Amino acid sequence: MRGIKLQIFYIIIKLFNFCFSLLIFKFLRDFFCLIAGYKIGKGTSIQSVRFFSFGKLKIGNNTIINSGVYLDNRRGIEIGNNVVIAHDSKIYTLGHDVNDSSFKTVGEKVVIQDFVIIFSNVLIMPGVTIGRGAVILPGSVIAKDVGDMEIVGGNPSKVKKIRKNLHINKKVVDFWFSI
Repeated sequence: MRGIKLQIFYIIIKLFNFCFSLLIFKFLRDFFCLIAGYKIGKGTSIQSVRFFSFGKLKIGNNTIINSGVYLDNRRGIEIGNNVVIAHDSKIYTLGHDVNDSSFKTVGEKVVIQDFVIIFSNVLIMPGVTIGRGAVILPGSVIAKDVGDMEIVGGNPSKVKKIRKNLHINKKVVDFWFSI
């Protein structure tokens, strides 16, 4: 019976994601987020993304989340103000214990603080906190916490240098479509 309920839930999420991807007007996307239990700040733009659950998602003001981003909000995701997340990045909060004979699920919420920039094709693993003003370079795998203002990249990710300034004058433009 549990398997059937889970399959029905997956179908509902799939339908929700499909419908969300078709919405071209921001007010409709915002309404869908509201009925799904997501807390979305003012001036935030969410393009065609893939949600993994309802609720457990909080996004601050003036944040941009581009197309193709996975938001695995099953254990919770908190994204701060003035954050930029580029195309096809993936934020996971849940996985499996590979040493458990029943392959049980394990996970923790992900926290992304204010003024973070996440470039394309980044993979963020469960339980990670990305500090204020950090920059994640394209294609990076983030499996441990990133400190404030650190610029990190690679697999495994390593600190490349320290950021000098924040993007405090960023303007959010909500396009109907993005590529």
